[in-house]
Amino acid sequence: MEIEVTEMATTAAAFVNSTDRHVFLTGKAGTGKTTFLRQLAERTHKRYVILAPTGIAALNAKGVTLHSQFLFPLGSFIPERNAPEEVNALGSFWDRDNLTRKHPLNGMRRNVLREVDLLIIDEVSMLRADLLDAVDHRMRWVKGRYDRSFGGAQVLLIGDLYQLPPVVKDHEWSVLKRYYKSPHFFEAHVLRPYSDGSGGFVHIELDKIFRQQDERFIRILNNFRNNTVTAEDVAALNQHYRPEVRKEDEGIITLTTHNHKADELNRRALDRLPGPSSTFEAEVDGEFPESMFPLNPSLELRVGAQVMFTRNDPERSYFNGKLAQVTRIEKESIEVAMHDGGTPYVLKKERWENKRYKVLDDTKELMEDIIGVFDHYPVKLAWAITVHKSQGLTFDKAIIDVGQAFAPGQVYVALSRLRSLDGLILRTPINPGVVSSDAEVVAFTARKEDASVLPDLLKDQQQGYVREVLSTTFHLDPLLKLAERVFKAHENTFFADTAIRQGLVDLVEELNRESENTLKFRGQLMRLLAARTDAELLNRLEKGGAYYSDLLLARVKDLLRNKAVLERLTGTKAYREDLDDLDSALMRKLAAIGKAGHITQCILNNKEVTRHEGVEKRLHDKRQAVLEQVAAYMAEHHPVGKGKSGRVRKKRGEGGPEGKPQKGDSYKLSCTLFAEGLSLEAIAEKRGLTKTTIESHMAPGIRSGEVDITRILPKEDLERMAARIAEEPEANTKALHTHFNGAYSYGQIRMVQAWSEHKGV
Repeated sequence: MEIEVTEMATTAAAFVNSTDRHVFLTGKAGTGKTTFLRQLAERTHKRYVILAPTGIAALNAKGVTLHSQFLFPLGSFIPERNAPEEVNALGSFWDRDNLTRKHPLNGMRRNVLREVDLLIIDEVSMLRADLLDAVDHRMRWVKGRYDRSFGGAQVLLIGDLYQLPPVVKDHEWSVLKRYYKSPHFFEAHVLRPYSDGSGGFVHIELDKIFRQQDERFIRILNNFRNNTVTAEDVAALNQHYRPEVRKEDEGIITLTTHNHKADELNRRALDRLPGPSSTFEAEVDGEFPESMFPLNPSLELRVGAQVMFTRNDPERSYFNGKLAQVTRIEKESIEVAMHDGGTPYVLKKERWENKRYKVLDDTKELMEDIIGVFDHYPVKLAWAITVHKSQGLTFDKAIIDVGQAFAPGQVYVALSRLRSLDGLILRTPINPGVVSSDAEVVAFTARKEDASVLPDLLKDQQQGYVREVLSTTFHLDPLLKLAERVFKAHENTFFADTAIRQGLVDLVEELNRESENTLKFRGQLMRLLAARTDAELLNRLEKGGAYYSDLLLARVKDLLRNKAVLERLTGTKAYREDLDDLDSALMRKLAAIGKAGHITQCILNNKEVTRHEGVEKRLHDKRQAVLEQVAAYMAEHHPVGKGKSGRVRKKRGEGGPEGKPQKGDSYKLSCTLFAEGLSLEAIAEKRGLTKTTIESHMAPGIRSGEVDITRILPKEDLERMAARIAEEPEANTKALHTHFNGAYSYGQIRMVQAWSEHKGV
C-alpha cells in the first residue's frame, strides 16, 4: 500500500529542492522515511548520490557505502590538520593531511563528487560524527570551496536516532571524546551553527504513523522514545507475557537480542521437521563482498519450514517481513503458502545489485554503474530474527524476547515492529532497567525546531537560495581560475596542431572579457529580484541564459575537438585529464544556466521545484550534436593511424648555430621571428594569429632569457607592472588586469610575470 504524502514530508522535500540548507529527516518507526527517500530520488532536480554507513544499509537504500565512495581507510578521523603525535602513534587514526596525502581519491570518485549537488545519507543513526567530518573535508577539497560546508553541496540525513546507534570501540572513543561530546552524527563539527545563526541544519520529523493505529500502543512507544516510561506502561506490556507459547506451532516470529540465539532457535525448529533438507546456493557475479550479502548464500529448507520474505515484490505478491511456510520442494522449485490466508506462491529468484556512481566520459552525466549482483530466493528461515535485522519490518504478531537487551532503544525497536498490542507476545517480561533511550539522543531531539516555525524558515531559506543560484550560476571566475591553472600547467607544451594551445588561450581570453559583463548582469538580476519585477527578471534570465549557453558551448566544442586530437597522440595523458576537468566544469555551468530560470520561476510562484526533463534533454541533445561534429572533424582531418607524440621538438643537429626551430613549433617560431626583427603585429599577421597569442608566445622566451622584453614594452610600463607583481606575487593575471583597470593586456601582464621570474623579482 502506497503511503500518503504528509504535510511534513512535503515540507522536507521543499527544503531539499528549493533551499541549500542541510536537512535531518527523522520520524518514528513506520512514518514513511523509506518512501520519502524513494520519491525524492525520482523527483529531485539536484544531482545526488545515496550513501549509507554499512553495506547492508546501502543495499537497502539502493546506494553505496560512505567508505567506498569516499575511499576512507579503516579507523577514526581526527578533525585537525595534524593530529597530536601521541594520537598518530596509535596507528588507527587519520587527520586531514593524512587523509589527503596517504588515502587520495581516485579520478572516478573525484569526478562523481564534483558533479554532486546533494548527498543523501540513509540510516544516519549509525553514522559517527568523525566520519561526517571526514566527508566534509573530502567534499571541500574536491569542490575547491573551503568556505562552505561540504564544499557547497547540500546534505540530507535520514534516520531514526532511537534505533541502531553508531559503533565505536573503547580505544577509539578514548581519543575521539577529546573532540566530540558523543559519537552521534549531530556532534560533528561541520554541523555546528555559526555565530550569526547560519549554518547547521534543519530538523524535520515525519509525524504521522502508518504502521500503528492503536492509540494506546502509540502512547507507550512514544514514552519509550522519550525516556518517560511509566509503571503503567510496563504493566500493560507485561500483560502479554506468555512463556508457554510454542513459536514453531503458532506460525509467528521471535525477535531476540543476539545472533546466536536467533540462529539456535531457527536450527532447532528446522531439525524438528521431518523429511530431508534441500540447500539452495546464491549466484554471485562481479564485485559483491560478503559484508554486503543480503542473505546467507546457502539457504537450507525443509517442507514445513517457516520463512520470511526479505524484500518487496514489485507485483505485490509479498512484502519485506511477510511470513510464509514451505509447502513443496522439487529440485529448483520452492512453493510456499502465505501465513495470512494460505495463498500458494512459487518462489522466484531476485537480484540485489552492488553499484557505484560514475560520470560518463562522453556526456558528463552522473550515472549508476552496476559492478556486482547477488541472485537468490528472497526468503530466510524465520522462526527467529534479531532485533537489529528486524529494522524496517512490520509484523502483525511476534514473540518479543528482549530480557537481555544490551543497547539503548533495543526494546523500542522490537516493540515498534508490531502493528498493535494485540499481536504482542512476550517471552520474557519487560525489565524497566533496560528500556531507556540514549540520553544524548533524547536531549538532541528536544532541541529541534517547532514545526510551526518551519514554513517561515522555509520561505526565508528559499529567498536566499534564489539569490545564491543567480549569483553563482552567472559567475565565471571559478571557471577562469581553472582555465588559467590549466594554461599555466601546460604553458610550455606545444604541438604541431597549434589549435590545441589556441583553444586554451581563447577560453582564458573569453572568460576574462566576460568577467565584467557577468558582474553587471548579476547586479541586474539582483535588483530585479529585490524589486520583485518577476516577469522582467525571468525575461532577462532567458536571454542571458541563451547568450552564455551559446558562448560556453562553443568552448566545449573546442575542448572536445582538442581532446580528441590528443587521444591520438602519445604522452598526452596529463594534458587530456586537465582538459577533461575543464570540460566537466563547463558542462556543470551549462546545466546550472539551463536550470536557473526554472528554479527561480518555481520559487517565485510558490511551486514545487522538481526535475525539469526538458532542460536536461536540451543540454543532452546539444552535447550529442557537438560530439557528432567532433567525430566528423576527426574522421576528415585526423583519420586513425599510428600513434605519435605530436609534440614539437628541436631535433639534434638541425638548424643553425642558434638552433632554429622546426616549422610548426609555435612558441619557438614566434620567438625566432621576433629575433629576426619582426614586430609582434607583423608576427601575428604572418602567422594568422592574434596579437594576444603572440604575446603569450613571448612569455616563455622572456622567462628563459631568449627574448628582450624592453624591445616590446616601454620602461615605465615594465617597471609599473613589475612593482605591483613584487608587492603581490600570488596575484593572478585577472587580479593584475583589474588592478590596472585594463590598461595592459593579459599577454603583456604574462610577459612581465615571466620577466620577473627570470630576474628573480
